[in-house]
Amino acid sequence: MKIGFDNDKYLSEQSAEIRRRAAKYGKLYLEFGGKLMNDFHAARCLPGYDPNVKLRLLQSIKDQAEIILAVYAGDIEHKKMRADFGISYADDALKLIDDLKSLGLMVRGVVITRYSGQLAAQQFRTRLEHRGISVWYHYVTQGYPTDVETIVSENGYGKNEYVPTERPIVVVTAPGPGSGKLATCLSQLYHESRRGFQAAYSKFETFPVWNMPLEHPLNVAYEAATLDLNDKNLIDPYHLQAYGKTTVNYNRDVDAFPLLKAIWERMTKKECPYKSPTDMGVNRIGFGIVDDAVVQEASRQEVIRRYLRCLCDFAEGCTDRNCVEKAESLMRKLDLKTEDRVPVEAARQAAQSAKQAGKGKAGGNIVSGAAIQLKDGRVVTGRNSDEMHAASAMMLNAIKALAGIPEQIPLISPDIIKSITHMKHDILKGGSYTSLNLDEAIIGLAISCTMNPAAQIAAEKLNELRGCEVHMTHIVTPGDEAGLRRLGCRYTSDPYYATNALFTAGQ
Repeated sequence: MKIGFDNDKYLSEQSAEIRRRAAKYGKLYLEFGGKLMNDFHAARCLPGYDPNVKLRLLQSIKDQAEIILAVYAGDIEHKKMRADFGISYADDALKLIDDLKSLGLMVRGVVITRYSGQLAAQQFRTRLEHRGISVWYHYVTQGYPTDVETIVSENGYGKNEYVPTERPIVVVTAPGPGSGKLATCLSQLYHESRRGFQAAYSKFETFPVWNMPLEHPLNVAYEAATLDLNDKNLIDPYHLQAYGKTTVNYNRDVDAFPLLKAIWERMTKKECPYKSPTDMGVNRIGFGIVDDAVVQEASRQEVIRRYLRCLCDFAEGCTDRNCVEKAESLMRKLDLKTEDRVPVEAARQAAQSAKQAGKGKAGGNIVSGAAIQLKDGRVVTGRNSDEMHAASAMMLNAIKALAGIPEQIPLISPDIIKSITHMKHDILKGGSYTSLNLDEAIIGLAISCTMNPAAQIAAEKLNELRGCEVHMTHIVTPGDEAGLRRLGCRYTSDPYYATNALFTAGQ
């Protein structure tokens, strides 16, 4: 696969800038924009990007840094999910703490932001404190965002619980966007000022990329990734006015800049050192790009993936028409169609071929297709049947192709399929579906390895599916989704259901 990004070059640029800023102040609150760990959006758009490159940076300054996690109380209450892992933001915060500590990084604790008495937030705090993790509440800020006098007072940031910190760099991160990282930093600046200590603030940015064109596919892909937040890239007007230079930022930072500037100056009684939100950010991601053509194509593919996901979310009632229209607008901006994603047309053709062959319905489900683009460029398909989901058939066909095993040789024996089906539906009463979803097919393959040499050879190829592109002609069912995550595939689907049944937990 072609590489478009150099991690070492990026790390050198980014760490040097952070150290430069930290050296100017006694303490630097550094808000981490985007995901601190497992930044798969960046990895998809920047081929070669290490999803955990930010951790490598933190490890290089771990003796100088400590970490605060911000989690929005509303996300805890509504059990907001992290789509790439299938876990809630609350659980992702726990996972993040474990991962950071395992790397020798100091985690100061968790701030629950915009807390207003939510029971789920209280339970989360209790859960953390029972495990020895410190937790603080930050409340809804009165007068935000216009009444600076109230915000910078005992009735504003003064109501928040102060997080005592001791190291010169305090990283503020979160499971996802909209978690209240900026407000946490500003609240801490207020409390530091009250204690007679002048601290500073900067933002560790990844997207949008300030020194690339506004409509570069990489920046458009960022908009596609934040449709639910109503983020929009724009020219930074403050930077243009101050320096006469055109840079790219996004609406939330541009909107927040006058507030941050006013708060800074009210607290410190000094002029804000930043003249624009671009000044405020530490973003050297553009300097790590070594092949712009590769990055542009990868970013276009991400826009298509996000569009298809948005259509499925709309079909499932998880988003509104406005979000779909914005996704369509971004597709038009880059002159894209879903068929520009290689496995899309192949999956649709697989389903259509099955219908034309008179297959009708398979196992009570509507005939559907799946396709995977392997890393060598080959495209392998599968369709559902009485025995297999389309994703299961696709997976088995793909590893046969990689292992050079003829298509007609079965990898999972009919007896094993029958045994799994019997256990699932007759003994455990798991529903009326008889075909194996992807997660079940992986288990069936593992069993077959004990008695089928071909299965053992093919199973060794499963790791080669990691990072491959997959498309299905139906909304992914829970069992298929679990299997695709396990395999590490990048998957999309058309916004149609694989069955007329309303309840699909057994799938």
